[in-house]
Amino acid sequence: MANKTAIGGTEAADVSVVVLTYQSAGTLGRCLAALKAQSAQGFETIVADNGSSDGAPQAAAAADPGIRLIDNGANVGFAAGNNRAAEQARRRWLVLLNPDAYAEPDWLERMLAAAKAFPEVRCFTACQRMAAEPARLDGLGDAMAAIGFPFRGGYGAPDPGAIGPCEVFSPCGAAMMIDRALFLELGGFDESFFCYCEDVDLGYRLRLIGEPVLLAGDAVVLHEGSVSTGGRRSDFSVFHGVRNRLWVYFKCTPLPLLLLTLPFHGTATLAVWLRATLRGHADPVERGVEAALQGLPAIWRERRRVQARRRASSLAIAGMMTWNPLDVLSRKGRLKPRIAR
Repeated sequence: MANKTAIGGTEAADVSVVVLTYQSAGTLGRCLAALKAQSAQGFETIVADNGSSDGAPQAAAAADPGIRLIDNGANVGFAAGNNRAAEQARRRWLVLLNPDAYAEPDWLERMLAAAKAFPEVRCFTACQRMAAEPARLDGLGDAMAAIGFPFRGGYGAPDPGAIGPCEVFSPCGAAMMIDRALFLELGGFDESFFCYCEDVDLGYRLRLIGEPVLLAGDAVVLHEGSVSTGGRRSDFSVFHGVRNRLWVYFKCTPLPLLLLTLPFHGTATLAVWLRATLRGHADPVERGVEAALQGLPAIWRERRRVQARRRASSLAIAGMMTWNPLDVLSRKGRLKPRIAR
């Protein structure tokens, strides 16, 4: 077990925790209370607000002088809101925590212990359990199906208990830690995404330059999920999820994998539309595809820049993807055990 005194007195002082809010009055208090109860203390706490009208961020900052409030003035989205906070953060490690994610008391301690055990790794993600049903997983980082469809690894599965450190495809932005210099070097999140899949896009770009993402399986948060966007199946969530998933695919997929999987990706997209049509919910899917195609020229220009920096082979990228369709259907992500050096 990590030394609590060492972590609390040293490593935690290297951490800036960013909580990005938008109409988060129903969850923010519990989120911040969980941060106050962390066994590792001494970190910087930033609440970055995207133009909320509920007064919750301002009330939280007034009640706790240790909170630094950043007012973005408007709803600039998850990507831009976190980018602005990252630019103003003062510590080495940038920790992103959603306002509807409630950290277990040793969550930050465990994240820092993972960073200490794996000094070659510069991005970590947490084990997420469902806030309403903690015996079930909300996710073990983000996974990527070989055909280019990202999904939350392990979502809805029974909590398996202790999980050793494993590599995953990409971090989940609800509870992640990344070297701030690396985040800024990559340009942060892609702000054109606004929200949804921006964490997958970041993780894909990390993987392209040979940077792994490690799941700290014993660092646990309870997560509500999509509280401020009306739920995972709202029109807003579906539109952005469809559009941004297509953008990630065309922007980040190495050419050999793109040529191999394009017919299957197109077929799967058609299947998503057919299922939505049968449910009477096709409009946000259609709008998402249309917006993705309209934005494709800009995404393709960005692709050239991203692929020019690629250091990892297509085979290495493919090795972290989920190839079994049954695993995709069951949300079983690719977990690659990693041993400390």
